[in-house]
Amino acid sequence: MTERLLIRALKGGKDTKIVTLNGKGITKMPSALSKLPGLKTLDLQNNQIRKVCPEISTLTQLTALNLGNNLLEEIPEEMKYLTSLKKLHLFGNKICKFAPGVCGGLQHLILLNLNNNRLTWIPQEVSSYNRLLSLPEEIKFLKKLQKLVLIRNNIEVLPEGLRDLQNLRILDIAGNIIQILPSGFQNLKLREFYCEGNPLFLMKPVNAIQQEDAWSLQEITSRFIMNELEGKSPFIMQAIQRHPQVRNIISQRRKCAICGKYFLTIWLECVEFVPPPKNWKISRNLKLVPLRILICSYKCFNKRGLNLFGIAQV
Repeated sequence: MTERLLIRALKGGKDTKIVTLNGKGITKMPSALSKLPGLKTLDLQNNQIRKVCPEISTLTQLTALNLGNNLLEEIPEEMKYLTSLKKLHLFGNKICKFAPGVCGGLQHLILLNLNNNRLTWIPQEVSSYNRLLSLPEEIKFLKKLQKLVLIRNNIEVLPEGLRDLQNLRILDIAGNIIQILPSGFQNLKLREFYCEGNPLFLMKPVNAIQQEDAWSLQEITSRFIMNELEGKSPFIMQAIQRHPQVRNIISQRRKCAICGKYFLTIWLECVEFVPPPKNWKISRNLKLVPLRILICSYKCFNKRGLNLFGIAQV
């Protein structure tokens, strides 16, 4: 079947624009691809490919390449010749490194999917001066990451998983549009932190509108179950095993920064200002770090400390 599909594509010659060999059990990338110089899209996901063939460098008109769920261990140098490439999917491989200079020719790349690999570092060419809007929550899996440079992008929110990067030593987010940092951010073991050019929240009191806490039945039930689980209630712990849909719902739980109890959908977003750790080398104008804090009710909001404020809803 694979050979038949490839032969059909080869018959099209220069006119062939798309080749899809998804889930065909391929162990080696077909070198005959070099005979398709006009190829625009190549889909080889869900195979068992270990290496990229050198002939791929001839596909200079390729705009989308999908090698997800294969057995690649590195992003090879041949990729740099794909100068028209806009979308590159390499998720679900065993990639642990970038070949030297691989990013040099990918000037038109707008999407790079590296989820579920073994990377411990990202080349500076990938992490700086792009148009990134956000970072995936999966960044928390880069446990050995030591330096992350995100300057001059369009990032508005940093993922909460960032606080799990306990080996991170240098973080540069200068020139983005970040207003608030994740809760627990101050516990990172950074040596250097730069944030110039971001519209970080300043300490200006905002009065939250007093409202009655009206919870749905699901919220009331979920809060009871979650807090009983926290207390290790044997009855609830046994019952929850028989209801996977309930486990899925409460997996989205949040913890109130004031009372420490869990909640789901009813919460108040606040900002807490804390001084940056003294051992951080920081931007000169950074006096206080604004942290995103979630509170379960207005009752708890009224018990807040002096450095915690509600966020005005515009």
